[in-house]
Amino acid sequence: MSSSSAAAASGPTPADALRRNRILSSKLYFDVPGSKAPVVYSAAYDISFLGLEKLHPFDSSKWGRICKFLTREGHLEKNTVIEPLDASKEDLLVVHTESYLNSLKSSFRVAAIVEVPPVTFIPNWLVQQKLLYPFRKQVGGSILSAKLAVERGWAVNVGGGFHHCSAEEGGGFCAYADITLCIHFAFVRLDISRVMIIDLDAHQGNGHEKDFANDERVYILDMYNAGIYPFDHAAKRYIDQKVELVSGTKTDDYLDQLDKALEVAQSRFQPQLIVYNAGTDILDGDPLGNLNISPEGVVIRDEKVFRFAKDQNIPLLMLTSGGYMKSSARVIADSVINLSQKNLIQLGSKLG
Repeated sequence: MSSSSAAAASGPTPADALRRNRILSSKLYFDVPGSKAPVVYSAAYDISFLGLEKLHPFDSSKWGRICKFLTREGHLEKNTVIEPLDASKEDLLVVHTESYLNSLKSSFRVAAIVEVPPVTFIPNWLVQQKLLYPFRKQVGGSILSAKLAVERGWAVNVGGGFHHCSAEEGGGFCAYADITLCIHFAFVRLDISRVMIIDLDAHQGNGHEKDFANDERVYILDMYNAGIYPFDHAAKRYIDQKVELVSGTKTDDYLDQLDKALEVAQSRFQPQLIVYNAGTDILDGDPLGNLNISPEGVVIRDEKVFRFAKDQNIPLLMLTSGGYMKSSARVIADSVINLSQKNLIQLGSKLG
């Protein structure tokens, strides 16, 4: 029997009760009118930090640019986008330890997590405001998006997907464990007990893998380049279904391996919610992903995952995760437009 199964058999622990109370008292879940599309975004997602954001290859204005493409081109109306609340300390303590959250009061520690060394020399109050607040806003977006997905059948958080962060450790530009958090909120608030994570970012999702080690309620399908960061061999033990790609994998091979992986996943696990980590760092030319997937390949990939969910009538939450080229925003917008045109999502625009 796994440790989580044993804990379940012996009843809730005081820590479980505290977690449950925190989730039930959170303000992150709120009612959203039907006139709004289940697309979650805030201008506060975008990071502008004295130009230091340019020292990391991540496009920290990606999230806003995705929404601009969708609204300017008439696929989404600005007033139908949902603004989330930012996750409070009590919300973050649902998963994170007090000591980990305290460690973020060190600019040196945050600099290591976001991989921008000069952040070390910035006063922490400014780091909190300009860097960690946008991340907390995206965490709130991921948590709310799970609720919307269950209510509407699908949701897109135009951010989130911080899959390298676990309860006790950040890294790889990921300071908070939004995937773990949104799933724990879903367990308590949405009466869900089976969740599938489909992680198709180019990197291994070692954060959520460590957080859900031996938790039989969560099934993890992770398809990633095994030859790049994070090389977390301990976390690999907790992947239910891993597809390890080699650097240079091309579009046709990638999509073929995805088809096979989804077929296996469908036969092994019947989830009540899918959390889809849709990183675009698989794109050909991405400086960190080292895969050779075309923009059209990314659009087809997302369509396959949404179709997989729709065919089984499983709610799906999409997070945008990694993607380190300026072209990522355009590709994500094109993918969302394609999903709408294929009737896999309904953006609710008069023009759509």
